[in-house]
Amino acid sequence: MIDFQPLWLTLELALITTVILLVVGIPLAWWLATSRFRGRAVIDAVVSLPLVLPPTVLGFYLLLAFSPEHAFGRALERWFDIRLAFTFPGIVLASLVYSLPFMVHPIRSGLRNLSPSIREAAYTLGLSPFATLIRVLLPCIRASVLTGVVLSFAHTIGEFGVVLMVGGNIPGVTKVVSLALYDEVQSLNYHEANVYAGILLGFSFLVLLGVYLIRPPFDKDDLTA
Repeated sequence: MIDFQPLWLTLELALITTVILLVVGIPLAWWLATSRFRGRAVIDAVVSLPLVLPPTVLGFYLLLAFSPEHAFGRALERWFDIRLAFTFPGIVLASLVYSLPFMVHPIRSGLRNLSPSIREAAYTLGLSPFATLIRVLLPCIRASVLTGVVLSFAHTIGEFGVVLMVGGNIPGVTKVVSLALYDEVQSLNYHEANVYAGILLGFSFLVLLGVYLIRPPFDKDDLTA
């Protein structure tokens, strides 16, 4: 019998992560695309680090940071009564870090490909930088924004290593569908495992199909630029 709770928990995690990343990712991508700050390369490298870092390594360091035994986690618990290790808010924060480049890179690439004259014309008409971004630039790169949303959502749906390290495998709290699949395989329940794997496979195909339909042909440079 399939337990649907991991599926709902996964969808909740992916939805919350994507919405927060959209709010945070747009100004960050705009800054990376337009800033002349000399240390921008360092920020760019930090944002892109989850693309090359093994999930277990990232999850391990996040777990250490969230632990009450270390300064950050101890401060959160002492001053705000917040515990992140092995909790749902903890895996949300970990997913934000891990999926950040999948939101920022497509939007940054879209902004860089726009002609500077568009932004300059908006400034000439008296629009502020914020109004220019919202009313002029984002409508011009709506395909890039939508690509970032779809990729971030899909990436969070399939996450395993970071969630396992930070959240453990607690039913109803942190046990997402990728962890449920792992449990079923470990228990030799291949029928249930096949159902979970089939759902992830079908969902991933639909996501990629959607991306290709939104932006043909799909530009892989969005993930590496």
